[in-house]
Amino acid sequence: MKTKKSFFGLFGRGLAMGAADVVPGVSGGTIAFITGIYEELLATIGGVRFSLLKVWKNEGFKAFWKKSNFSFLISLLSGIAVSIITLSKVISWLLVEHTILVWSFFFGLVIASIWLVGKTIPKWNAQNIIGLIAGAAFAYWVTIITPTSGSENLLYIFISGAIAICAMILPGISGSFILVLMGSYMTVLGSITGAMSALKVGDWDLLLGYISIIVVFMAGCLVGILSFSRLLSWLFAKAHDLTIAILTGFLIGSLNKIWPWKKVEEYFVKHPGEPNEELVPLVEKNVLPSTYTELTSESNHLLVAVLLALAGFLVIYILERLGSKKKTAEN
Repeated sequence: MKTKKSFFGLFGRGLAMGAADVVPGVSGGTIAFITGIYEELLATIGGVRFSLLKVWKNEGFKAFWKKSNFSFLISLLSGIAVSIITLSKVISWLLVEHTILVWSFFFGLVIASIWLVGKTIPKWNAQNIIGLIAGAAFAYWVTIITPTSGSENLLYIFISGAIAICAMILPGISGSFILVLMGSYMTVLGSITGAMSALKVGDWDLLLGYISIIVVFMAGCLVGILSFSRLLSWLFAKAHDLTIAILTGFLIGSLNKIWPWKKVEEYFVKHPGEPNEELVPLVEKNVLPSTYTELTSESNHLLVAVLLALAGFLVIYILERLGSKKKTAEN
């Protein structure tokens, strides 16, 4: 399971995973899956146990580091962290100012992922088809749940992190979207961008408040990922093809969330009456491009949207081809 991938190769995968995780509706797990590191990621996370400390004590730090595969994990997590920190503000702006174009790119990306993940199953028998349908139905159901307005209570943030990270490592189910459903997305993303802004102006009290939210959220993520990754590793070991089929279904079901043209049917007001008051879409309905123009009197950007969807598809296709060539060269 241990592989000798370069730091920069894994760091690059982490950058892509972090960028995907910031967008509500796209999963970093999808990027891990199609770039060939998904099962190693699960095994590495699931292998983090207190027993590793005994290895350190009895065999030394070098043996501990090698057995834990921390070089792999730290390289990947470094890329994810850098991507989230640097892209959170940019993606937040893009999702507001160029919503259709962002979703179009990721729609193409997920379509390509469905094809690439699905083709790894050698035989589509009845069991795998049922798993595919069940996975698609579950993911679709998740996308139509009405989000809540959430809470900034630290215990709620901890629980949100634990649940969201489980979705974040599942291809097709977006951890960011789970945060949207729980009403914690703007709180967490706003804390990251707010912390950077508070640091620039030297507002230490405000910075401490934002950091406390980030630390509690990360603690919830840690608890969630350590437990859930072991379950997924077990499923891969016991029913590999069925697990892949279910994950492919998750990708199919997630398309409902990332359809580019939407009509907002309900908003909720975040921080009402305060200087930072804002309207956040709560309930959205998918519409055709032509209907979108009729409803909003705005351009549907159809041509650019199609081109960006094709670009998203090609990005995944090229990544997969490069990964296949690398595996062939290694063999």
